[in-house]
Amino acid sequence: MRQTVLDLEESKIREVANAGMGRSDVLAFWFGESDEVTPDFIRQAAIASLQAGETFYSHNLGLPELREAISAYTSKLHGPVGVERIAVTSGGVSALMLAVQAVVDAGDEVVAVTPVWPNLTAQAQIMGANLKRVSLQPEGGAWKLDLQRLLAAITPATRLLIVNAPNNPTGWTLSRDEQKAVLEHCRATGTWILADEVYERLYYETTPNGCAPSFLDVAGPDDRLIVAHSFSKSFLMTGWRLGWLVMPPALTHHMGKLIEFNTSCASVFTQRAAVEAMRRTDEVTPRVVAHLKTCRDTLVPLLQALPGVELSPAKGGMYAFFKLAGYDDSLALAKRLVAEAGIGLAPGNAFAPEAQGWLRWCFASKDVARLGQGVDRLATWLAR
Repeated sequence: MRQTVLDLEESKIREVANAGMGRSDVLAFWFGESDEVTPDFIRQAAIASLQAGETFYSHNLGLPELREAISAYTSKLHGPVGVERIAVTSGGVSALMLAVQAVVDAGDEVVAVTPVWPNLTAQAQIMGANLKRVSLQPEGGAWKLDLQRLLAAITPATRLLIVNAPNNPTGWTLSRDEQKAVLEHCRATGTWILADEVYERLYYETTPNGCAPSFLDVAGPDDRLIVAHSFSKSFLMTGWRLGWLVMPPALTHHMGKLIEFNTSCASVFTQRAAVEAMRRTDEVTPRVVAHLKTCRDTLVPLLQALPGVELSPAKGGMYAFFKLAGYDDSLALAKRLVAEAGIGLAPGNAFAPEAQGWLRWCFASKDVARLGQGVDRLATWLAR
């Protein structure tokens, strides 16, 4: 086996979850998903597809009707994005891996803004890239970007920049001016941008289109930009494993070849469900976002009231990312909280070494009262 694969770190989030799975006394907030099931009308579309016998392969790039629906959806949010720029993928994770496979060779330099979901940095390393991290910096619980430091790290030797905004785990989001500056700089250096924008609709600031700033708002169709999306978060479809990519038109045919050699295609019945999700987006996403904002605004003040907590409300995403004074080992702390307090949180050092000492709490809870119960358990544990 390749040494690169042998050297991959196992998920620290999964390590904590494995310590608590199967225990009914643990309140689990470790994974990045809502505990609310996919809306029934989406599930029924998949059932109807299966009942109709749609159990065969589809086009590598996805069903034409789904690609057209994604094109219309994206164009409504960000201006014209033609169907010739869309590829359907078997999950957002696959979308991101395909993008890295498409542009990164072994030995290439890749710059990533961290802390970030560990798959994003691992994918570049799997391809044999030389990874450079540019860390956000915490100020009063809010993580911020040193833009000049990032731009200085991106040189003509940089093949790819990876940016996740709104960010998992910190909630940090690029501003429009920052996006413009990054795009102009990457144009000058010839650097590709991979923008993971799966949380763009889970955004709590007021904007004209109801979502976070996107590179699609400032880039042209032929810019070296690949944007990854997923049905998981804002459509409550995590287990369906369906995502999509937006890319320059010249790349789409070749992306279809990569999909063929990775997964062949996404299953037809999940794509039928996604068509229905796109058709009835306004019945799903606004309600999800409103509920998540309630969850955030319930959890954050309760955590901030605890002694030694460093935390700022996230502008986007579904996480409270906080630090407890006096606890420097995130993984050890998370395991103790499972064993001693019955709370399941993700350790900060799962996302980057610089997030050591931090914890991620997924607040996407159908029952808001569970969040208060979790804080009560944490308060009791701290008092002990």
